[in-house]
Amino acid sequence: MSPESTSQTAADDLAHSVRLVVDTFGRAPAADWSAKAGSLEWDCWETAEHLADDLFAYAAQLGPSKPPLDTEVPFDWTRRRPGGPANVIFANREAGPAGLLQVLDASGALLVAMVRTAEPETRSHHAFGLSDPAGFGAMGVVETLVHAQDIAEGLGLDWTPPDSLCARALARLFPDAPQGDDPWPTLLWATGRGELPGRERLTSWRWNAEVR
Repeated sequence: MSPESTSQTAADDLAHSVRLVVDTFGRAPAADWSAKAGSLEWDCWETAEHLADDLFAYAAQLGPSKPPLDTEVPFDWTRRRPGGPANVIFANREAGPAGLLQVLDASGALLVAMVRTAEPETRSHHAFGLSDPAGFGAMGVVETLVHAQDIAEGLGLDWTPPDSLCARALARLFPDAPQGDDPWPTLLWATGRGELPGRERLTSWRWNAEVR
């Protein structure tokens, strides 16, 4: 697959992932967004804000005419409470869950647009490896799918994304992950959120963002 096709596939996968999340949680208007999100120390609202912030930050890394190769674009990240996520992006609480999801949708659209339009040869810094637009798209997919799982656990909703999205994200970012198991449980295991037969739950993890 050419670099251009790889970027377009990553953008398509990200757009699909974000749409699934927005549609799934949009059907739960009365859910308690102050509930703890899965195994995280954040509540569901904070986790959704963190996800929106991740997607925005990945888009920003690809945005400058000369993307940084050794650091993040220097936005001023702040915390709303001790122990809460450090974000640039926050949702207006008065807008409610619908507004929160719109913020997430908008941040996802920014990253989708950057992955589609940035030159495939572009490289930019990530703590887990210098990456290209397709890599940032895949990172956005993983962030979206696994944080959706965290939120779904907190809200008491079912969440199982398509195997195709999980498999492509695993292939791009977790090349050493076990082969032959279902992609979604494998992605949860690779991000420290689940177990696989014969394998202990991970207590630390990281993906490989570098271009291969």
